[in-house]
Amino acid sequence: MTSRVSRRQLLLGGSALFAANALQSIPGGRIWSGLDLMQSAHAQDVIAKPDHIIRMNSNENPWGPSRVALRAIYSAIGEANLYSFYDNPLPKLIGSQQDIGADHISLGSGSAELLKVGGLLAGMRDGSIVIPHPTFEDLPAYAEANGTEVIRVPVDGDMRTDLEAMASAIRADTRLVYLCNPNNPIPNIIEKNALKDFIVEIARDRMVFLDEAYHEFVSNPDYSTMMDLVRNGQRNLIITRTASKIHGLAGLRVGFAFAHPELTREISSRQTGLQNIMGVRAAYASYQDEEHSKFVRRTARESLDIVESYLRSAGINHIKSDANFSFIETGHPIEQVQARFMAENIQIGRPFPPFTNWMRLSMAKPDEMRYFVQTWRKLYG
Repeated sequence: MTSRVSRRQLLLGGSALFAANALQSIPGGRIWSGLDLMQSAHAQDVIAKPDHIIRMNSNENPWGPSRVALRAIYSAIGEANLYSFYDNPLPKLIGSQQDIGADHISLGSGSAELLKVGGLLAGMRDGSIVIPHPTFEDLPAYAEANGTEVIRVPVDGDMRTDLEAMASAIRADTRLVYLCNPNNPIPNIIEKNALKDFIVEIARDRMVFLDEAYHEFVSNPDYSTMMDLVRNGQRNLIITRTASKIHGLAGLRVGFAFAHPELTREISSRQTGLQNIMGVRAAYASYQDEEHSKFVRRTARESLDIVESYLRSAGINHIKSDANFSFIETGHPIEQVQARFMAENIQIGRPFPPFTNWMRLSMAKPDEMRYFVQTWRKLYG
């Protein structure tokens, strides 16, 4: 049986307690069972099995939206009869925070819609696209489904994106090169100077699409966003970010594409969805709530430290993470590992060929990661 989390524990987050109380106030609502943390490993040697499934499979924010985002959602419920905004305030806010004009920003129904538009644009230009492998597949999968040839370039021996090999794989008909930084499912970065040189060279005559979904989690000094290239007028670069991760708004679908205004207009003209009002209101509030973002970063780092410290001490091969998830060599087919952890109420990531014995593990709350470590010891010694 799980123990009820204390008021003090929730106040440390500055938002989760409000979320619980707010959910209680909604008719028919229920508190998400993830708020019922397991008893801390500091309190006892054995952490009790939770009575709910802990999601460690989708790189989600385990704390949910901030309290100010929740207030904005509830306030926006009365606007649910409206299709969209005549004067959407979100691009102006994001533009001011990124020191870029609002005309350099396209909003998407999550960054996934914008990724698919990138795949669509490549296909419309009758050419191939080049991507690292493995990586996040929304853009290439959508492009491939629409008849575009996808050239997948394996990561190097250190499981890093191989920019030299990608440059060599580019053909005369290549219309787009896709990069995810940090990568996913492998949570490492591309060194900032090498990445900038690569983009400047490749973007001379073809599009570069850079997915920065995990930008806010990175503290590695070898990393940098490439937003300066957009600010300085680069015409062949699209950068995407999302409110799904650090802001905990995955279910409300808010994403951003940053590009030259001519390109953002083309992106917007090819989109098929609209942003929902509650998502936009929530994002507008959340992007002004730096305390919540700091809390999410801090606890994600704490969770990673719990897992990575154990992996190092046990000599288990893994990729040091620059994001909010880990990539771990299990030594067993991942389908078998999934089943064994699910029996302990832990849901881990899907297979990522060709690394069929590797586990992508999303960071949940610190006490939940202590339970993961306990479970790993129980299952694999």
